[in-house]
Amino acid sequence: MQSAVLDTAGSLLGVADPAPFEVVNGESAEELVLVCEHAGQEIPAALGDLGLAPGKMDLHIAYDIGAGAVSLRIAERLGVPLLLQPYSRLVVDCNRPVRSHEAILEVSDGVEIPGNMDLTSTERQQRFDEIFEPFHEAVTNVIDRHPRRLVIAVHSFTPELAGDKRPWDIGFVFRKDTMTSQKLAASIGELEPGLMIGMNEPYTVGELTDWFVPHHGERRAIAHSLIEIRNDHLDTDKKLDRWADLLCRTIENVLGDIG
Repeated sequence: MQSAVLDTAGSLLGVADPAPFEVVNGESAEELVLVCEHAGQEIPAALGDLGLAPGKMDLHIAYDIGAGAVSLRIAERLGVPLLLQPYSRLVVDCNRPVRSHEAILEVSDGVEIPGNMDLTSTERQQRFDEIFEPFHEAVTNVIDRHPRRLVIAVHSFTPELAGDKRPWDIGFVFRKDTMTSQKLAASIGELEPGLMIGMNEPYTVGELTDWFVPHHGERRAIAHSLIEIRNDHLDTDKKLDRWADLLCRTIENVLGDIG
């Protein structure tokens, strides 16, 4: 696993803080690259605990529960590159454009984030410059290092948000590249016929709601999909192993069909 080397002079991130990205199997020439933007719960020491009460950083508002763990299992089994974001999405959301109000939330699913309130433009920009930009530069470098045929972002979602039930077991989120997600959905449906599969669920791609699809998929004209797994499927090692195995088989089935 590789991490960035930090120059901390005058920066948000200090010498004791994690680097803004982690790379697994970075030199692999496999044709698939995995990305997990909401893998971590880290907060830069300079930001303290963002003013949150104990336990709040373990909730879905802070990271995608189980997404990093299942991504690691897939990467290890397939030998493919994986890029992980170790910082909490509450510090900066690495799957939202800079101009999006969702990039640094003051309130998430009813929980106030005191450390994100009344930020200056400089304070906001520092989070993008030191976390968001290095992470996506690393994603770009790994994707472009070898010929790739497929890039997949791995996320998880909470079964209920703002009082709305979200019954899908897994969702595939896409925009222009409809074929890749349709193939993935068909394959996993054949492997596990009882799954409730959502297409563009639990959300849809928009210019202010997503970074991965427009910038790492569509701009390269490379096959891509953003996978969302309901997080109660990822809360034990046994479940993580099951879903990693299921997604490995799904991806292998589809990869051969992608031109």
